[in-house]
Amino acid sequence: MALLAHWRRHPIQAVTLALGLALATALWSGVQAVNSEARKSYAAAADALGQTSYDRLIGPDITLADFAALRRAGWLVSPVLEGVVPNGLQIVGIDPLSSPPRPGLSGLAESDLDLAAFVSGAGILLASPEDLAAAQSLDVGSVVTVADVPRGTVLTDVTVAQRLLDQTRLSYLLVLPDQPRGLPALSDVTQLDLVRPEDGTDIAQLTASFHLNLTAFGLLSFAVGLFIVQSAIGLAFEQRRGTFRTLRALGVPLGHLLRLLAAELLVFALLAGVVGLVLGYAIAAALLPGVAGTLRGLYGASIDGTLSFDPAWALSALAITLLGTAAAGAQALWRVSQLPLLAPARPRAWALVSGRQIRWQLAASGVMLVCSAGFGIWGGSLISGFACLALLLIGAALALPAALLGLLSAARPLARGALSEWMLADARQQVPALSLALMALLLALSANIGVGTMVGAFRTTFIGWLDQRLVSELYVTARTQDEAKQMLAIVDPQAEAILPIWSEERRVQGQPADVFGIIDHPTYSDHWPLLAASDTPWASLHAQKGALINEQLARRLDLWPGATIDLGDDWVLPVVGVYSDYGNTQAQVIVAKPALDARVKDPVILRYGIRIAPEKVAALRQELQEKLGLARGNVINQAEVKQFSLDVFDQTFVVTAALNVLTLAIAGVAMLTSLLTLAQMRLPQLAPVWATGQSPGRLALFELIRTGLLAALTWALAIPLGLILAWVLLAIINVQAFGWRIPMSVFPTDWLWLGLWALVAALAASLWPVYRLTRLPSAALLRSFASDR
Repeated sequence: MALLAHWRRHPIQAVTLALGLALATALWSGVQAVNSEARKSYAAAADALGQTSYDRLIGPDITLADFAALRRAGWLVSPVLEGVVPNGLQIVGIDPLSSPPRPGLSGLAESDLDLAAFVSGAGILLASPEDLAAAQSLDVGSVVTVADVPRGTVLTDVTVAQRLLDQTRLSYLLVLPDQPRGLPALSDVTQLDLVRPEDGTDIAQLTASFHLNLTAFGLLSFAVGLFIVQSAIGLAFEQRRGTFRTLRALGVPLGHLLRLLAAELLVFALLAGVVGLVLGYAIAAALLPGVAGTLRGLYGASIDGTLSFDPAWALSALAITLLGTAAAGAQALWRVSQLPLLAPARPRAWALVSGRQIRWQLAASGVMLVCSAGFGIWGGSLISGFACLALLLIGAALALPAALLGLLSAARPLARGALSEWMLADARQQVPALSLALMALLLALSANIGVGTMVGAFRTTFIGWLDQRLVSELYVTARTQDEAKQMLAIVDPQAEAILPIWSEERRVQGQPADVFGIIDHPTYSDHWPLLAASDTPWASLHAQKGALINEQLARRLDLWPGATIDLGDDWVLPVVGVYSDYGNTQAQVIVAKPALDARVKDPVILRYGIRIAPEKVAALRQELQEKLGLARGNVINQAEVKQFSLDVFDQTFVVTAALNVLTLAIAGVAMLTSLLTLAQMRLPQLAPVWATGQSPGRLALFELIRTGLLAALTWALAIPLGLILAWVLLAIINVQAFGWRIPMSVFPTDWLWLGLWALVAALAASLWPVYRLTRLPSAALLRSFASDR
């Protein structure tokens, strides 16, 4: 009862402690909920697309004839055709008689549909209830809703899918696990390549780096929230020095006192953790559309937009809340256990402990920063990159109090008059008490600067890259080969050049890759950006004596100009150049079109870039639409392609921006909680200044200046830390996660705006404590002289 009486007298402290825990839990649990929902969507999509447990046969031109030949030879295989129709639905064509079990097929068996109607005629689509309207817009006989079909995907017969997608080739053949004995070797029946499940490009593997980044942001937000908790706990323990002294003097054993304090923290953690879970669910629901857009923009991954409650992430969030509370309270409990019986009654004893703590923090910071540099220099994986990042941030945060004390001491010669000297001395005295809130502010500001620099550099580079790569004034996609011939007949008399955009899937160095064939035209050599190249890359390429590869493939296999690359079928070429390919996760190779033509039988080329005078673009586009009936999406001008790409880019980082704002908001709450708790404790420092004739309003102004000074110094220290953070993200994390490196750019204007917002947050956090100071009666200040303080 004696311990709980403190919270009754200081309800704001209890609220801030619970608020810190709730916010920390909310952001962490929200991120975990989003990740969990995305992974469930991947699993459902993988089951629907047959990616999880079956071998596949792949090749450049798989047809139903290959399927029939293998079935006649006794091999149990099933055809699959995947593609996306203009309204965004993923079409999965299957053969229901040979297909292994998959989500959605049960609906066919349980319904009254005639199997003959499914495999013949206009066809039937199996779709989720959410996709009913989109599926009904397609040219099919009927649409049947089935609950277990993943959202965004529709199932139909493979021949219906061929008609809807206007193609005859298949995506792959599934190989069932239980095959009859005595089968002929696959190589005797077909030339298709057998791919094991682990060799496929599973969408969950592609997006693992994104979820790791999201988890790192969640941990950072959780850590910033814990600074609020540790600040509130530490200050509450300091305020109860007299209570601890009295209880110990009355005979309460130290172990019993520590157990009661630990139980008190446990109750706070459980109550705040439950509130945090509710808030986390709301945050996840708000972030999920942005995450869906990001995954769709970066990887083409479609996830369900609805959020379901999963006990797994809820329990994990509650567990980490308990662990975080234990970590935040351990220091305060240890300090109580180390102080002698009467020492807690002396403020100087607590201050001495704080001074020793800062020295220990500085030593620990040095060790962490050295280890961070080691991971950055010698680490070669995504995990080591995040270890470098975590040690950098924690080490810098631990060094912040010592750095602030050093800067304030260095500024002492600049003081003019007793009041300014007192303000600097008072600011130095407040650094230990405010250190946790300032650490939270440092982490939030440096994360904003680092991530903002990364996104800004990415956007600047991306825009420049688009300007170089998207040179053709018009991009036309025909629906059939005959239509492509008609289109070429219309375009040829008017165009300056017609550039075919054509690629073939091949196994390159044992990996799946898109091999593009290009013609000899100055558009490529004049505008295609190369990161590394031999002496005459374009001449060698068009002479069929070299190949260009994208940065992702170069870094993945360590292939640079001078190395050779195996394109399959005894086709080996030297690498003559490496080009940037931002936003793409797949391997890409560029060769001369005649060389690729010689190795592909009857190539199907439907997409072309048209070089034409800009003033003729609109007329040609209208002519193609009128004469061939092409949809607007099949005839796109350069500006629309760039705008679409930039829209995808901006959508990609909407989650990052939201988490940045939330982290900075939590840092502001940390400042508020610390200042509220310190307001009453500062009366002994302010009373002597008031006694010299300074009015409460003037004292309030001093408080605002001191808070603004500490926030400004923290912002100044956050700038170099944020730039180092950006370099780690660009040079280490991004390379390991995505396979490309972006040139670093700096944006000083953004720093100034961020500094302004940091100052606004700090001053806003101090408004209520300052207002209370201006309303303080003189008697309260006079009482400060009545004790031994």
